[in-house]
Amino acid sequence: MRHGLPRRIKLAFLTQALIGSIVITVGILLAGVIVRQEVIEERVRQEAQAFWKAYAVDPNHRLPSSSTMSGYVVIPGQANPKLPAELNGLGPGVQRLPDSRSLVYVDRRPQGTLYLVFSAWMADQSVLMTGLVSLLLSLVTSGVLIWLTYRTSKRLVTPVSWLANQVAHWDPRDPDASAIAPARLPADASDEVRKLSKALTGLSERVSDFVRRERNFTRDASHELRTPLTVIRVASDLMLADPETSPRAQRSLARVQQAGRDMESVIEAFLILAREADVAPQSEEFEVRDIVASEVERIRPMLAGRPVEVLFHDEGGPRLVAPPHVLRVMVGNLLSNAVRFTGSGQIEVRVMPDRVVIRDSGIGMSPEVLAKAFDPFFRAEFAESDGKGMGLSIVRRLGERFGWPVSLASEPGQGTTAVIRFQ
Repeated sequence: MRHGLPRRIKLAFLTQALIGSIVITVGILLAGVIVRQEVIEERVRQEAQAFWKAYAVDPNHRLPSSSTMSGYVVIPGQANPKLPAELNGLGPGVQRLPDSRSLVYVDRRPQGTLYLVFSAWMADQSVLMTGLVSLLLSLVTSGVLIWLTYRTSKRLVTPVSWLANQVAHWDPRDPDASAIAPARLPADASDEVRKLSKALTGLSERVSDFVRRERNFTRDASHELRTPLTVIRVASDLMLADPETSPRAQRSLARVQQAGRDMESVIEAFLILAREADVAPQSEEFEVRDIVASEVERIRPMLAGRPVEVLFHDEGGPRLVAPPHVLRVMVGNLLSNAVRFTGSGQIEVRVMPDRVVIRDSGIGMSPEVLAKAFDPFFRAEFAESDGKGMGLSIVRRLGERFGWPVSLASEPGQGTTAVIRFQ
């Protein structure tokens, strides 16, 4: 589930605060460790210098001794106290005792060797407490600053989120920009949000004008095309009724009439797509198998002389209440594609209770071509020159309009399967 912009900003701020606090604390701890080491070394060196200075005046001067420091001295030629075992064999300088939290400074001079053992646990505790306090302070400070920054950012982002939510509910075919009018914007909307609202309002107006012009053109062009089609149909009817018309001419006239009926169906489909979604087209009850069977018979003459077998299976098609010519256009386009791309083999049409399946054994399509098959005016490189690339686009749009989704499955050399489902 995607989070909203304000929540993502809050999560980003919290993450930055946590990372920043950890980095600050680690830096303070590292600095504390370095300073601790320098301070301890400097202190034991000063203690050693003070001891040798006093020893030069008084050989019986007391060794450094406190709650955190103890000393041992080895003078050549004198009876010396026994050194602890862990001090034997240590070289000059500051070093840590094995398995111990104490540091040892070995100062070797001509007059003798001084061992200063310093307990560093208090210094370690100081560094640790400093790091914890720094972490707490950095978290508190970062939290306060981030909360203030988040409040400011939220006030800036909230109007943008509100605007995006309003635009998301627009109807793409008829966007309503009244909801984002300047008077209805949130009171804390910035100048940038108001400019964006104005730009979106202008865009919605241009989209509405474009959609309106497209619908008007499709509707007017479709109506204008009906007039010459009516003349063609009437003239062909008169010629067919003439007994002197030769059989060859009658066959040609029959093809002209069939083409005219096909064109009328396409024009009616364009008109349906040009109408508003809430304007229902004229519908009637019809048998799906009758429409599909008639389209199958229509394509048989197209396969004359080609080794292609057309099989029609009726497994109980449904009765639908819809414009029958819409289904005729959809099935006709799918069958025409099957005829165009099948050089040999068979075209199988199956009517089922919830779908129509059209399967061919043609050349098939690659995944790249299949992904673009429904795009308007898309034609594969191997397509014949008579196709315009609009058939499948019309089929998909009609299917979406009437709730009859269309799907394609295809593999190169294995043919194509088209399915129209009835919901």
